[in-house]
Amino acid sequence: MNALVLGAGIFGVTGALELRRRGHRVQLLDPGPLPHPLAASTDLSKVVRLEYGADEEYTRMAERSLEGWREWNRTFGAPLFHETGVMFLRRTPVASGTFEGDSLALLRRRGHPIEHLSRDLIRARFPAWNADRYGDGIFNAAGGYVESGRVVERLLQLAVAEGVELCEGATFAALDLRGARVVGALTSDGRCFPADCVIAALGSWTPHALPFTSGWFRSSGMPVFHLRPDDPAPFVAERFPVFGADISSSGYYGFPMHPEAGVVKIANHGVGRAVHPSSADRVVGEGEIAALRAFLEETFPALARAQLVSTRVCVYCDTWDGHFWIARDPEREGLVLATGGSGHAYKFAPVLGGLIADAAEGRGQEKFRWRPEVRPERSEEAARKQSPA
Repeated sequence: MNALVLGAGIFGVTGALELRRRGHRVQLLDPGPLPHPLAASTDLSKVVRLEYGADEEYTRMAERSLEGWREWNRTFGAPLFHETGVMFLRRTPVASGTFEGDSLALLRRRGHPIEHLSRDLIRARFPAWNADRYGDGIFNAAGGYVESGRVVERLLQLAVAEGVELCEGATFAALDLRGARVVGALTSDGRCFPADCVIAALGSWTPHALPFTSGWFRSSGMPVFHLRPDDPAPFVAERFPVFGADISSSGYYGFPMHPEAGVVKIANHGVGRAVHPSSADRVVGEGEIAALRAFLEETFPALARAQLVSTRVCVYCDTWDGHFWIARDPEREGLVLATGGSGHAYKFAPVLGGLIADAAEGRGQEKFRWRPEVRPERSEEAARKQSPA
């Protein structure tokens, strides 16, 4: 099969690599530069976690992905996955029916040694937290964060070394159609790239580059903040692992102080706002900064007045139900969409390529099927159902 992959973010590069390993000829198109600075994949860090509430299917995928990240550290020859552990704390009790309670029950049932943290343990082990407000939670020593932009860079190098034809500087313009069949893609400079199968891994550009998908996907912008603490000691990984702070209600999650950048990254995952991925209006607003300061005052008092070094708006492809969309188009033979997931795809990078290659070869997974009929209400709680990426 001659496969053409559009977009060299985390979906595109992992799909291209896996298809090449299965013996297919693969071309990977991207406008560049790579890693693309506006792609959701290109960031300082992304969460890797096993916690998925009561969802056993995602939990199984997360287990496989965790092993994949450990293997990639060996392959890359550098620890780009940092296993700091992951904690989720609550202002109310961890109980059945909560994200934390259901995660605790499912992971223990699957043999993972998850800790249920008391207020006293939180105060003793994690001093940056306001344990008067956050008195219950869970901690998992398995998981942490990845240096996401650097991982994409390494995967691109690996893909090229294994025979993927990388076409940087090629901007997708339109599908090349012969009747109802997709036979390739056209670029903005007039080139034609023929293919037996086109995999559109366009991320947040999907509903704009492929207008027929605009009712199914939304480009959602979420605020990201980098802070420099006055005293770094409470924010090193041993005392401040990757976290979610009452994530189902607040949407805030974050990372330990980055060992090179010297900043604590905190982000908010919620409904977000509609943002065109190529727009210059990717600016965090004063209201979002004020909300962050209020959150810090209550949660991490030592960060409440810390220097705000930089901000960004992370734009990703939102689906109505929060799940990936990795499937063949039933109306356009030869086209596969590989996108979506409402911001939680990156942690599954080690298994994404297999899901994409399976769909290209005609063996898609039911959960990630073609489903334009799915249109639930996009409430704040539903937006956070999958939690942070």
